[in-house]
Amino acid sequence: MNDPAQKREFDLGALLAERGAERYELHTKFLNHQLPRMLHTIGFDKVYERAEGAHFWDADGNDYLDMLAGFGVMGLGRHHPVVRQALHDVLDASLADLTRFDCQPLPGLLAEKLLVHSPHLDRVFFGNSGTEAVETALKFARYATGKPRILYCSHAFHGLTTGSLSVNGEDGFRDGFAPLLPDTPVPLGDLDVLARELKKGDVAALIVEPIQGKGVLEAPPGYLRAAQELLHKHKALLIVDEVQTGLGRTGDFYAYQHEEGVEPDLVCVAKALSGGYVPVGATLGKDWIFKKVYSSMDRVLVHSASFGSNAQAMAAGLAVLSVMENEQIVAGVRATGERLKSRLEALVDKYELLSDVRGRGLMIGIEFGRPKSLKLRSRWTMLQAARKGLFAQMVVVPLLQRHRILTQVSGDHLEVIKLIPPLIIGEQDVDRFVEAFTAVMDDAHSGGGLMWDFGKTLVKQAVANR
Repeated sequence: MNDPAQKREFDLGALLAERGAERYELHTKFLNHQLPRMLHTIGFDKVYERAEGAHFWDADGNDYLDMLAGFGVMGLGRHHPVVRQALHDVLDASLADLTRFDCQPLPGLLAEKLLVHSPHLDRVFFGNSGTEAVETALKFARYATGKPRILYCSHAFHGLTTGSLSVNGEDGFRDGFAPLLPDTPVPLGDLDVLARELKKGDVAALIVEPIQGKGVLEAPPGYLRAAQELLHKHKALLIVDEVQTGLGRTGDFYAYQHEEGVEPDLVCVAKALSGGYVPVGATLGKDWIFKKVYSSMDRVLVHSASFGSNAQAMAAGLAVLSVMENEQIVAGVRATGERLKSRLEALVDKYELLSDVRGRGLMIGIEFGRPKSLKLRSRWTMLQAARKGLFAQMVVVPLLQRHRILTQVSGDHLEVIKLIPPLIIGEQDVDRFVEAFTAVMDDAHSGGGLMWDFGKTLVKQAVANR
């Protein structure tokens, strides 16, 4: 037996107890130094001690509502007991994982379960992230078609590694990292531009988010189906990026399934697939594409990932899909999302600074716009002159500071807040958010108070960073 008094070789709890208070200093010194600086500037430099479901708690026991879900990875909330138990079980099983010269059962079982939700697709490649899933799709599309060029949509976000950055529609992410791959932006929903590019004969694929994460912009009705027909006519592929929209987020298992007849050639999945516990990504595709890429035994490792298909990620994925089925997560998202969206839509006519509420399921965008009244319009103009997106930041900050609700601005220079909470939030969480958001809007429309004072601070910061 181990002597309780004997010092452990590595004690994580003791390390965190001893050094946890240094978290912001450690990031400033050894990691991205701009992160703690940014968090301090906007008052987001909180110290969260624990989390469960859709809630955090700080050292004083204050409860925070999470409407961000770790950028969408925490689909089932934090520390779901079924996923947590699956990880304990797989570690206790002492599997011969990642030998690389055998075929473990878990990847095959997870692929089988995933493909049930996309019956027109046949095979899966497992990587470690959404950007890897996109990189895989880009490589497979170019090899399968023999063509070099990928089309992507303006304002798209598909990741930040070099290949996925090439199909990123935001210049702020691309600046300084050229030259990238030979790829071309097309407006989301514009079939004429798509057809014109396809006629050039060198397009391998179009990659598209059914609902863009940046701005929460949905593809127009009928666009995906029509684009698919155009692409196939020109022997090009449709790649659908479901990294954020997939696994129930929009009220269907995949967001492309809201439109009848859409059957992508390749689908990218990640984020919520492991319940937020383990990095994971998956690229689902048609049989002929995989067989063309892996055309011989010599090409068996032509595309692979060192940690791809690892046992922890596969076990977590299987547990997540089991929970989604057993707890009817997708149906719950439809009901809760409708409650949240309808209550927010009812506020549009009440507040002149609120211009639109859009999205599906539990992926909702709240957009702000130029007010009509002279007093508010002058303040709005001041913010816009300094930097577009400052008003949305002015809303996000009091939601956290005064109401303990974590949200995010939906992209650089956008006056949009994106709500992507854990899919398990309930009616009380919806009511809490709407009441808090209403209070913040009341304050903003009063024309004074702390909110506009904070706006002046943001303006000074924006001007200083130019």
